[in-house]
Amino acid sequence: MRRHALLWLLAFLFAWPAAAQEQIVKLPGPGGSTLVARVMQPPGEARRPLVVINHGSPADGSQRARMEPPRFSALSSWFLARGYVVALPLRRGYGETGGAWAEGYGRCDTPDYYSAGLQSAADVQATIDFMRTQPYVAADRTIVVGQSAGGWATVALSSKNPPGVPGMVNFAGGRGGHQKLPGGGIGNCTPEALVQAAAKYGATARVPLLWIYAENDSFFEPALAKRMAAAYDAAGGKATFRPVGAFGRDGHSLAGSADGAPIWQPLVQGFLATLK
Repeated sequence: MRRHALLWLLAFLFAWPAAAQEQIVKLPGPGGSTLVARVMQPPGEARRPLVVINHGSPADGSQRARMEPPRFSALSSWFLARGYVVALPLRRGYGETGGAWAEGYGRCDTPDYYSAGLQSAADVQATIDFMRTQPYVAADRTIVVGQSAGGWATVALSSKNPPGVPGMVNFAGGRGGHQKLPGGGIGNCTPEALVQAAAKYGATARVPLLWIYAENDSFFEPALAKRMAAAYDAAGGKATFRPVGAFGRDGHSLAGSADGAPIWQPLVQGFLATLK
């Protein structure tokens, strides 16, 4: 397995366009805020499709201020090699973007995951809007990808059916994982609230959305992930639920690890091939 993963990593490195440009940009966010984003651009002058890749949120809130603009090297290089411009924003309350944390969900026993997700989605939409003004971005071809809280932001954004977004990918999306519970243990805050919020998003979502969750995800265990996707789909959403086997020590890291590429790449490639 390790040799297989190494071969995939080497393939990604050689697939990365040698002349790809990378820069840190600042862009207008919701409510007069300014978001910081890492942008990677393939070589050439043609307008390229856009992918916006969205980060998670640390279980320990004190770590948010130290976060850097995400990179997601395996995901980014895979999309770059396929001609996408890659934008990776830092949402409000994280790292250099700073400001008030917009996506808090309140008390662990009475969380508002629905509103928290919409706040995250507003930052993703602001990134899309800005990037589409750039001369190297095709305004009508955008894929949205997210991991953990960024995956939840992606699910929330799907409820808004943003124009020019034919599909989205949710890796291990959710909120409220690894928190101190009222009883004193560590676990997921009110999982039923996640299922209910997913259904509420699905009631208005019509954009196809791929859901990928690993068997050993310590934040959102398989039964909960399945319930969220099923509730979203039953309410009217277009969920494609793809559970995968155990990955590494914690499957929650699948999207952020080069070793995970052999698992998610065929799923994402197959999903994108179905989009119009």
